[in-house]
Order: sequence, then C-alpha cells, then structure tokens
Amino acid sequence: MKKKLYKLIAKLNKTILPSYSKQQLDLSKASKLQMALIGWRYFITKKALD
Repeated sequence: MKKKLYKLIAKLNKTILPSYSKQQLDLSKASKLQMALIGWRYFITKKALD
C-alpha cells in the first residue's frame, strides 16, 4: 500500500514540479527552495523504487 502511494506521488511530482536536470541547473548556484525540491523528488523516487 505504501509503495503504491509513493508511486502515485512520484507521478504527480513528475508532472507538477520542474525538472532541474533538464534545465541544467548548477547545484552550487541553486537556491534553498530549489535544493528542497530536489531533495523531495529524490526522497519520493527512492521510496517508490524500494
């Protein structure tokens, strides 16, 4: 059940949140909000794949 929830959230993240890798964002120049979004997407993706 949890894994299905994380997969659903991952799909929502993909459609709603911006992709910084496609924008070629330099992580050293990213703002705190951008870093938080990157961390959130990483966390959800990791949980969805486990």
